[in-house]
Amino acid sequence: MPAVLYPRRHRIFSPAGTVFIVWPGMSGAGYETAMAEQQSPETGPAAKGQSARIALALLACLALIGWIQRPDGRLHVHVFAVPGDAILVQMPDGGFILIDGGSDPAALAVQLGRHMPFWQRKLTAVILTGTNHRRLPGQVGALARYHAEMALAVPDLGTRGTAGEWRRLLSEAQTPLYPLRAGQRLRFGGAGVSVLAVNPGDEGGAVLLVHYGATRILVHTGGNAGDAGAQLNRPDLLIYPWQRSTDTALLAQMKPRAIAFTTAYEAPEPALLTYAERHRAAPQLFHPALDGTITLISDGRRAWSESEK
Repeated sequence: MPAVLYPRRHRIFSPAGTVFIVWPGMSGAGYETAMAEQQSPETGPAAKGQSARIALALLACLALIGWIQRPDGRLHVHVFAVPGDAILVQMPDGGFILIDGGSDPAALAVQLGRHMPFWQRKLTAVILTGTNHRRLPGQVGALARYHAEMALAVPDLGTRGTAGEWRRLLSEAQTPLYPLRAGQRLRFGGAGVSVLAVNPGDEGGAVLLVHYGATRILVHTGGNAGDAGAQLNRPDLLIYPWQRSTDTALLAQMKPRAIAFTTAYEAPEPALLTYAERHRAAPQLFHPALDGTITLISDGRRAWSESEK
C-alpha cells in the first residue's frame, strides 16, 4: 500500500491567544472558511448571560457614581490649584458657577472633571472678574466643553484675541452676556452672588460676595481699586491675591476667618511677607501651591474649609 502523506499543519497564534490551524497551500475560500470556523464567538445562552451580567455591573457602577455625586444641599466653593485664578461654586441645588478660569485650559478641565458629575455639561453661569491672561484662557476652554446659561464680565473686556474667542463661543451657544455692575444681586439655586464693586484697569476688576444663609465668601482678587467696595466684617472666607499685603487697614477691620490666596493679580510691588506675618490677618491661611484645591462647605448655618493636601 502506498504511503499516505498528510500535509504539515501550522499553528498560528493570534494576539488574543486564539490558535488557528492552517495547511500549506490553503488559500482563498478554504482559508477564510477555516479561519471563520475556528474563531467564531460563542453565541449560546452562557455567552448572552455573561454579556448581561457585564451590562448590569456597568449600570450599577454608573448608578453608584451618580448617587455619590448627587447634590447634598450644601454650598461648595472650590478655589482650584491651577495657574491663575479659577473658582467653581456649586450651589445647594447642584448648579455650578465658574468664576474666572486660570491660564491653563487643560488644568481647569481636569479640576472640573473631578468636581462636577460626569454627566453634567451645563454651567448655570460664568463670571469674569478681570481681563488678564491668568483668568480668561481657562474659561474659554470650559466654554468649548460646557454650555453656559448666562455670562457676566467686567465692562472693559476686549473684543479681540482670547476675549474675542470667549465672546464667539457665547454667541454660538446663544448665551446671554451681561456687564458686571456694582449693586447687582443674583440668585442661583438657593444661594446668591452680589457684585460689590467693579473698576477698570489692572488695579480694578470685580469684587463679589457669595452668600448662603449665614455664610459669606468675599471674592476680592484684584487690586486696591476695589478695596472701597470690599468693606465687610468677618467673612467666612476671603479669596485674596498673594502678591497684595495683608497688613492693611482693610483686612484689620474685616477680620476674615480664613484667607485663600490666589495668583492671577500681579502687583507693581509684590508684598514680601512671611507666612507668619500673614497669619496676623486671619487664623487660617491657604495657598494652592501648598494646600492644593481649597474648598469651603456650608449648610447655611455653619461653614468649614478643607484642603486637598
